Amino acid sequence: MYEAYWQLKEKPFQNTPDPRFIYLSAQHEDALMKLSYCVTQGLGCAMLTGVFGCGKTLLGKTLLNDLGKDKVRAAFITSPSYSEPVELLRAMVRGLSPQGLPDKKTELLTDPLLEKLQGILLDNAQEGKENIVIIDEAHTIEDIKLFEQLRLILNFQTENRFLLTLLILGQPELKDKVEGNKPFDQRVAIRCYLGAFSEDDTGKYISHRVKTSGRQESSPAIFDQQGLNAVFRYSGGIPRRINTVCDLTLMTGFAQKADKINAELVNSVIKDFNLT
Repeated sequence: MYEAYWQLKEKPFQNTPDPRFIYLSAQHEDALMKLSYCVTQGLGCAMLTGVFGCGKTLLGKTLLNDLGKDKVRAAFITSPSYSEPVELLRAMVRGLSPQGLPDKKTELLTDPLLEKLQGILLDNAQEGKENIVIIDEAHTIEDIKLFEQLRLILNFQTENRFLLTLLILGQPELKDKVEGNKPFDQRVAIRCYLGAFSEDDTGKYISHRVKTSGRQESSPAIFDQQGLNAVFRYSGGIPRRINTVCDLTLMTGFAQKADKINAELVNSVIKDFNLT
């Protein structure tokens, strides 16, 4: 809608986990390095926690993108609050196997699925592929049996390495849930945390996304410094909130034929759209 007006090829502030748009602040780069290390060194399990909307899902997608689709088999599970552990196993089998789930109902029970999962992990490993299971929104898990199932799949090992890497992502309360489950907690080899952006990183994040969307570097900046400051004050440095206010501000600026996005325009959008 507003892309041509701002000399963009696409919208820069979509709240979708597109690895092309990731901005690696120091904390994001550190977390990505640690998660990657867990995978490449076969450490078994890592946990990434962070405030809502800080980019955990995007970081997980970026990790898979960096590792290369030809080198991994991945199950990216975004709704882990299953009523039974067997449902979690089915989601893993669907993600890690190109053949998908078995047809027979008797093969969809826990023991046959565990046997099939182990076979899938071995086959993928023999093909030189890394098996990765990413559990997103893991803080929503309430049933301790699901954590127990996750612990058990880490028993799939050869003599010298894990057959899969388990990465669990979630909001800060996930840390307490994991630490309250000692058998599973002892399996977590690496822990990392994402917080909000600083004011400086907020400005760099906005500039990065605008540039990635096709705005020429030689063109004047869309947001002036006061506009960037206003975005930070509203968003608190949370990427999801930055995206929301910036998208609405670009649309409003286009409608008003503004030359730049300044603090007055940002504040009017926050008020008019009842952003809180």
